[in-house]
Order: sequence, then C-alpha cells, then structure tokens
Amino acid sequence: MRLLAKFNLIFTLVFGAGLAGAGCVSYWFLQRNAREEVVQQARMMMEAMHSARDYTVKQVRPLLEADEARDRTFLPQTVPAFAATESFNYLRVRYPDYEYKEATLNPTNLRDRAVDWEADVINDFRNHPDRVELIGEREAATGRSLFLARPLKADPPCLQCHDRPKAAPAAMIRRYGTANGFGWRAGDVVAAQIVSVPMAVPVHMADAAFRLLILYMGAVFLVALIVLDLALVFTITRPAARLSAMADKISLGDFTVAELPVRGRDEISTLADSFNRMRRSLERAMKMLEEPGR
Repeated sequence: MRLLAKFNLIFTLVFGAGLAGAGCVSYWFLQRNAREEVVQQARMMMEAMHSARDYTVKQVRPLLEADEARDRTFLPQTVPAFAATESFNYLRVRYPDYEYKEATLNPTNLRDRAVDWEADVINDFRNHPDRVELIGEREAATGRSLFLARPLKADPPCLQCHDRPKAAPAAMIRRYGTANGFGWRAGDVVAAQIVSVPMAVPVHMADAAFRLLILYMGAVFLVALIVLDLALVFTITRPAARLSAMADKISLGDFTVAELPVRGRDEISTLADSFNRMRRSLERAMKMLEEPGR
C-alpha cells in the first residue's frame, strides 16, 4: 500500500472515531437544547395567554358588563379562562403541535375539567405552595409529551361567580347550571395553566440539526483530507519518491543523476542532504576502484 493511501486510511479511521464520539455528544447536546427551546416557546405562549387574561379582565369585561346587565345574558368572553383558551386556538393555526388548557378541578365550563394527570399537577401545586412552575413529561395517546404548567389561584374577583350559586350571576346559572364551578376559596390553587407539546417536536428539531451538523462535519473532513493530502504529497511523498528513484539508479551504477535539492531543516531535507553525501562518497569510491594500480 502506498504511503498516501496508508495516510488516508489512518486519517479516515481516526477522524471516523472522533466523529462518532463527537456525534454522540453533539446529539445529546442538541436534544437538550431543542427541549429547552420548546420549553422557552411554551413559556412565551404561557405569557401570551396570561396577557390575554389580563386584557379580558381590565378592558373586555368592563365593556361587556353593560350589555350583560341590559340583556340579562352571560357572555363567556368576559371570563379570563375562556378568553385565553379561545386566543390560543387561533395561535394553534401556526403552532398546531402545541396545546393549551386551563385545567380546573371544579370548573363551570366542563371543557376545562382536569383529567387525571392534570389533577395530579394541580394537587402538586397545592402540596407545594412555593412552586410557581412545573415541567414534566407524560405518556399520551400520541406518544411521549412534554408539558409546562403554572398554578392559578382563586382571587376575590373569581369568587363573585364561584363562591356560592346564590351569589353567582343569574345569567351564568341559566347557562351553566349549579352543579359545577362553586365552592372555591380565596387563595386556593383551583386550576393550572398547562401548555403541552409532543416530544416528537424537540426530537425532530434535534434530528434536523444533527443531520445538518454531520453534513458540515463531513464537508470539513473532505476539505481537510484534500489539504492534508496535498501537503503530504509536496512535503513527504514527492521528495521520498525522488530519493527512491535516485537510490534505484545509483544501485545500478548510474551516477549521472543530479543531486536532490535541499530546502529547510526538516527530516526530509536532512535525509536528502545525507543521501547526497552518500552518493558523492560512493561515486568517489567507485572512481578510486576503477583507477589503474588500485
């Protein structure tokens, strides 16, 4: 096997082993980074829904209360949870993988009723009053899912509708009845804002980034191999080939070959200088043997 081929084989094996190790570390890092990016997006969505709640309480509800009183009707658009949920439904047009729910243990609107795992999240917030956020994973019907949750506590404005049925607006009672959504107590965690996304989303993000990284690293490998091959040809293999050709001719008694040029002080230059001296010495010795009387 020629020297250049041996070098390419060794370089490929070493780079391949390094690429495999770097790939494992990179994939783990990309997975973690993608997961954190998804969590950050969920946080932004959570903040957007919190802003929708505040906007409903501070601006929408005061405008609609007069209409409710005049028509003796109940408009769900005045409820912060309803407004946040409906706002997120519009947001899902661009982010279909994300889900938002204000899961409630005892809601007026039954679409907000917490399922088992959501009830566990709410109870976790109840058992840990200082906890303001919970990030976790769960098994869903579509596979592993990542969720971000924050607690919602009953405040005095909530109790205007959720304390006792007798104190609730009559229009709300006509719409939802008296079986659900009452008995809340001020300061209690009664619900949780939950943003969910399938784990397939960060995994897909990490896989796409990993494929791009491997592509770039492969391109770098090819460029590096070409550059190193050129350097090897001009600094080692070509001078070595000249030495080999010169040695072959001298071994056949041909001393007409020109001396090799010596440039620099590296090992190849030192070897060429030594070979030139050996050639001169051998040429003189051969001439001395050929002289008469010797």
